[in-house]
Amino acid sequence: MKYPTTPDDRYFVHKERLWRCTNPNLSDACRKDLVSKLMKARRAVRKAKSSNDEAALASARSDVNVAKVALGERGPTWWDDDTDYNRFLVKNTPYAKWWSEQLDS
Repeated sequence: MKYPTTPDDRYFVHKERLWRCTNPNLSDACRKDLVSKLMKARRAVRKAKSSNDEAALASARSDVNVAKVALGERGPTWWDDDTDYNRFLVKNTPYAKWWSEQLDS
């Protein structure tokens, strides 16, 4: 499924919320490697949850966070200014007008 992306390509919209996109400045090889690490960590989260292993769960969640920061989806922004609307309702951000236009079309 393709989610709408803001005109500046910083965010995609899912369920009326802005979610930070992956840093487009990463090479394809780097991005693929990081996505692979992210998926491995997410599988480890699922496994730890099913086995009720709290230590493994904490470690796996940490690995998810490390991968997401490296991808630019969390942590410092990959763009020049520090404004970040990650997880904000789109209607409460400067993207509100753009979003209303998307809904009207």
